Amino acid sequence: MKDGFIRVAAVTPNIKVGDTAYNTKEIIKEIDNLYKKEVILAVFPELCITGYTCGDLFLQDSLLKGAVSGLAKIAKATAHKNMLVTVGLPFSLRGKLYNVAAVLYDGTVLGMVPKQNIPNYSEFYEARHFSVPPEKEMNDWFRHPDLLPLEEDFLGIAFGTKLLFQAENMPEFVLSVEICEDLWSPIPPSSHHALAGATIFANLSASDETTGKDIYRRELVKNQSARLLSAYIYADAGEGESSTDLIFAGHDLIAENGTLLAETERFQNSSVIAEIDLGRLISERRRINTFRVTDPEEDGYQTISFAFEEIKEITLNRIYPKTPFVPQNKDDRDRRCNEILNIQAMGLKKRLKHTGAKNAVVGISGGLDSTLALLVTAKAFDMLGLDRKGILSVTMPCFGTTDRTYTNACELTNILGATLKEVQIHEAVSLHFKDIGHDPENHDVTYENSQARERTQVLMDLSNEVNGLVIGTGDLSELALGWATYNGDHMSMYGVNSSIPKTLVRYLVHYYADTAAEQTPGAKDTGKKLHDILLDILDTPVSPELLPPADGKISQKTEDIVGPYELHDFILYYLMRFGYTPKKIFRIACRAFEGQYDGDTILHWMKIFYRRFFSQQFKRSCLPDGPKVGSVALSPRGDWRMPSDACATLWLDELEAMKL
Repeated sequence: MKDGFIRVAAVTPNIKVGDTAYNTKEIIKEIDNLYKKEVILAVFPELCITGYTCGDLFLQDSLLKGAVSGLAKIAKATAHKNMLVTVGLPFSLRGKLYNVAAVLYDGTVLGMVPKQNIPNYSEFYEARHFSVPPEKEMNDWFRHPDLLPLEEDFLGIAFGTKLLFQAENMPEFVLSVEICEDLWSPIPPSSHHALAGATIFANLSASDETTGKDIYRRELVKNQSARLLSAYIYADAGEGESSTDLIFAGHDLIAENGTLLAETERFQNSSVIAEIDLGRLISERRRINTFRVTDPEEDGYQTISFAFEEIKEITLNRIYPKTPFVPQNKDDRDRRCNEILNIQAMGLKKRLKHTGAKNAVVGISGGLDSTLALLVTAKAFDMLGLDRKGILSVTMPCFGTTDRTYTNACELTNILGATLKEVQIHEAVSLHFKDIGHDPENHDVTYENSQARERTQVLMDLSNEVNGLVIGTGDLSELALGWATYNGDHMSMYGVNSSIPKTLVRYLVHYYADTAAEQTPGAKDTGKKLHDILLDILDTPVSPELLPPADGKISQKTEDIVGPYELHDFILYYLMRFGYTPKKIFRIACRAFEGQYDGDTILHWMKIFYRRFFSQQFKRSCLPDGPKVGSVALSPRGDWRMPSDACATLWLDELEAMKL
């Protein structure tokens, strides 16, 4: 296993009801195909060796013997394949017939798990043939001459409902099994298995198809994987089972922590393969302290150990969106944008109401962040029923301001109905240079930061004049990189954008532009004007505009200095959300940005990110309040508590040691 990834499959083989020899051959054929694809866990459907719809044939010795014979052949076919396989069959033990899942590895039957919840309603009548495993025999061992040579010197084949199959050389891999209806029960067995340490669940199913059932089934699998912080592999019976009154569609599903990784087209027998990230699951369980594990031995669990052969690094086919903070589907994205704008505005509304402030002060530059802050402030004022004239929108031109950004800042303020105030800060900053003996021709960090701090002073003093709050404009990406002037634009009285990454800022502003007519009261053409001005702001390069323009155009482009924000946001997400190592983030970044950035470019900007992320923590340790809107935030009072002097050596050494 490399970086926590393993390849798994859910399979719907061709079968003939009652023809165990045919079914065995088809299952072995699928195993051989999956082995070539480097799958190390393959899940087959419920009772697939005989067929689920055998009815009273389950009571026939010939069928039961044929099932055991088929299982022995399938087990033999797994030898030297480095693949764990689960198959379903009817199995008789101590005079009772059970619907079981057999777990096979390297020519051996490791164990059998009986179905616990036997449906006997509507079209199901399993209780006519199968027994519920008794409590006192939850875990047992048995020997069978056709499945286990009698001279083998160990207990035998494990049988029970509390079995965990753990790879000795891959401790994150802990498999447990449930069968079809078990998942539909009020408390699925997998809920207990997860607390005992299971990370992967195989569900062998024979779920017949009725209208709309696929939607329910899909959500059930996704939700259970989310609830248990696990991977869930669901293999469904297919076309060969369709008989008499029932139709089976072969709806195979693979989910990981609430995300559907892959599923098959219904009504055609096939298989589905996906890469599971066990590292992500372990990271989530480690992070969420309410996921309380139990002692498996005290709870009666039996751990069946086995060892995979050396796992080769697999090629990732898994899709990683370039913008993990932004939903890919437009409808989902629009809903998310609307929700986030409301969260931001509600947070500011509460702060304004609590302080009794009827005014707000926003430094408006004509850039994306200040635009979003002004839009959110307008929304908060509308929620409170306050006149937007109480929003003091302050533009503060200086050495780097261009006509384009200045004009956009002024027009946006006027369209929104806020109060525009212009404060030229050239003279104040020049006087400051004279006071501290700084050469204004030296365009160093002092030259830049003096402007940012002067602007913050102006905003703070104006807020005192109007008895209002200074609304912060800085975003999450800037906080991660420390791309803010300490005690300059770093400071405010409430930071509405503090947990909005730069990639998401763009979509929020674009969404506001698309819905401009709904967002702006007033004249008929106001919405159109707002739409157009927002699109022009979106088209403007990201820049602090602290250096003089070149030929009237922006000369200082942020992404030329710190790197592409889409890359930094990608790194930030997987660093913060799952605690991935630099190597792992690099690997999935290469997958996500394939054809856009080469490995050398990604590695270069990753080094920049880690250096800045660690060295700039002191700025995050004293952030103003701001609303949390997503699963990643950097507030020192909530999600991220890191010493300001923490060392980045481990992370940087890992990057330096990488050979492309």
